Amino acid sequence: MAGRLLLRWAALLQKRVASKAAWDRMQERRNRAVRGAERRGVSVEKLAARLDLTPGWVRQVLKDDQPPEVPTLEEAA
Repeated sequence: MAGRLLLRWAALLQKRVASKAAWDRMQERRNRAVRGAERRGVSVEKLAARLDLTPGWVRQVLKDDQPPEVPTLEEAA
């Protein structure tokens, strides 16, 4: 019984977290938070350092542009 419950939980998490739609929603929430922090006086450099992104990427998020896609290993090869 506990095994089936854990399997259902794992399946739910897989669908909610690993799907492209979930990833996109998470990124959009992050981008809204970045824009809000910048409006409240947090510098681009501090945002970039905290998020482990480049200042250029943060500026693109602030302009509401989509940052360039990072190629996957398969695409790079």
